[in-house]
Amino acid sequence: MNNSQQLQTRQNTINQLFAAPVRLLAPMEGLTDPLMRQILTQIASDLGRPYDWSVSEFIRITQHVLPAHVFYKYVPELHHDAKTASGTPIHVQLLGSEAQLMAENAVYACELGAPAIDINFGCPAKTVNSHRGGSVLLDEPETMYQIISAVRQAVPAHIPVSAKIRLGYTDTSRIDDIRGAINDSGADWLTIHARTKTQGYKPPAYWDKIQSFNALDIPVIANGEIWNFEHAQNCMTQAGTPHLMLGRGAVTRPDLVAQVDNDTESSTDSVENTATLLWQDLIAHQVRFLEGEAKNDVVLVGRYKQWLGMLTKGYVEAQTVWEGIKREKNKAVIISALQASVQD
Repeated sequence: MNNSQQLQTRQNTINQLFAAPVRLLAPMEGLTDPLMRQILTQIASDLGRPYDWSVSEFIRITQHVLPAHVFYKYVPELHHDAKTASGTPIHVQLLGSEAQLMAENAVYACELGAPAIDINFGCPAKTVNSHRGGSVLLDEPETMYQIISAVRQAVPAHIPVSAKIRLGYTDTSRIDDIRGAINDSGADWLTIHARTKTQGYKPPAYWDKIQSFNALDIPVIANGEIWNFEHAQNCMTQAGTPHLMLGRGAVTRPDLVAQVDNDTESSTDSVENTATLLWQDLIAHQVRFLEGEAKNDVVLVGRYKQWLGMLTKGYVEAQTVWEGIKREKNKAVIISALQASVQD
């Protein structure tokens, strides 16, 4: 394809991706790793509302072009047409502050099969920010522009490039400059977590602050503090966009992606709600998680306990299991406790 054809292909891809309201599984460092992505995207697919795509945990770019094995470690889906087992596409997320280096790594990610590149300007972690990565760059809109535009110009023209931001670093005083940087950079769409770095994950999320970004001539995806149908509806109304990225709420209630477009509160008891995942139906997925790939069982059990702790906020049954296994280290014992939680 010549460049003109590639540009048209990219625009067709974007039009197709955003033809209907997007539901995106958020990348969450240390949480939505490949195993968790596999489980959550499978559940969504089984419920009849698959995620439109998900994004990998960020790959930190510092000094050189990373070798292939690093990309495959973070995104093993690259071995399988960049999709999870259930068919959900995975976009590759990069984090760094050197524009040329980010561009070179993005090109290599595309050579390995990345269907799209996402650039992280939202991570609030101190260790990341202290090395000029993530949300600290929200105080440097010119650097943001340089990074996005360098990546956009370097990768094949048919590959979309997106960015993820917060409303600002310590406050929202640079929001106009940030919007201008995004506008001039050539980003194909923008995802916004509706809080500043300083606000972290503390409620509330300021969905209305996303509204001004709709002036951009690209799709905008809203994120932050979406835990149920009502939150989703309020977020879309206040942000002025139909597109959502679901984060911690999707881990706490793996059926959230189906729930946000299906008001279970108003559904009658006589009608089975296929958008709801009951605890007994979640057991098999938890067992699959515990039987998944990890460095060792200690790591796997620790990761599972992290998930179970979050599930206690979404399922009363999870609290009972948690109390019984929180100090347990034997994977087989944990699996037995899980299966026993649904027996009379």
